[in-house]
Amino acid sequence: MSRGSSESNTDTDDSSGFGSSVDWALAAKTGAKLAPKAPSTSRYTADAVVAELAEASVRAEGPVRDTTLLADGLPVPQARVVDRAGWIDAAAASMKHLTGDSETEPSGLLAGKPAGLQAGAMLAFLSSAILGQYDPFTGEHGTLLLVAPNVIAVERALRVSPSDFRLWVCLHEVTHRVQFSSAPWLGEYMRSSVAVLSDGVDEPMSEFANRLTSALKNRKQSDKAEDAGVVGLLRATQPPEQRDAIDRLLVLGTLLEGHADHVMDAVGPAVVPSVVQIRSAFDNRRRRKANPLQRLVRALLGMDAKMAQYVRGKAFVDHVVAKVGMAQFNAVWTDADTLPLLDEIEDPDRWIARVLG
Repeated sequence: MSRGSSESNTDTDDSSGFGSSVDWALAAKTGAKLAPKAPSTSRYTADAVVAELAEASVRAEGPVRDTTLLADGLPVPQARVVDRAGWIDAAAASMKHLTGDSETEPSGLLAGKPAGLQAGAMLAFLSSAILGQYDPFTGEHGTLLLVAPNVIAVERALRVSPSDFRLWVCLHEVTHRVQFSSAPWLGEYMRSSVAVLSDGVDEPMSEFANRLTSALKNRKQSDKAEDAGVVGLLRATQPPEQRDAIDRLLVLGTLLEGHADHVMDAVGPAVVPSVVQIRSAFDNRRRRKANPLQRLVRALLGMDAKMAQYVRGKAFVDHVVAKVGMAQFNAVWTDADTLPLLDEIEDPDRWIARVLG
């Protein structure tokens, strides 16, 4: 999503119509057409799932607030329960806001079309993998999305209690809503970091080639999670400013996902009777090997890196909360300076020493 990046000296002129902005309307239409078919279910069951997820999203709010000590007194907006096409449409709208493409529409006959088709294909693939998502960029209080067919598919595959699983999913997603509503600066922090990635950087090809060669050599000797996979290669080949922005987004994602996983397990035993069975089955499913094509697509989309975020982030939050308690941990939401640094994710005591003294 490099709206401002240039691959040649002629790309600064958009008169050709091949602008680098994404046609998000086309992406949404393409994604909806390519999205995998939802699991078969009766109308009665589908309606019941929608109603239960909406109710569970409200039920989850109280335990999440009690556990996190956040969002006390803030409103509890209704969640949107959607199908895969609905999630694709919402995700495209959110990405349009996040990347700044909402400010200017692509111009020219083909402006944004190739990127829109690519983004649509990506959204179609992801549409069967997303259980829920909090979008801080749309709606007065953000938008909590729950993808009903995916919840049905996973609870069937895991053979767990549907009601327990639906509430368990809501605990995770509601935690994201609580995070952003308690720290409203997070949305702009994300947007500004993405904007840095979108800035064009003119540099000789020889410098990029040198960084690429060095990255390929060094990553073989590195055991750091941020250096692994396609995301690691992308990070290593960026100029310093863009690399710092990637690091900020990686750390933020790791914190948000790890905190949500910590909360869903901390809350779980009190409100989800079969939480131990669900967690075990869900983690086993995460670790299950996909076929070679699926592994390739997952790597290209950074999904394996996201799985690592849950593990590393939860370990960070678990450690800090166990050592200083949730109230002091919540200093992390104060501002950008109190977020953990990349190396502090692996060494939580360094964050404690720097931020809490």
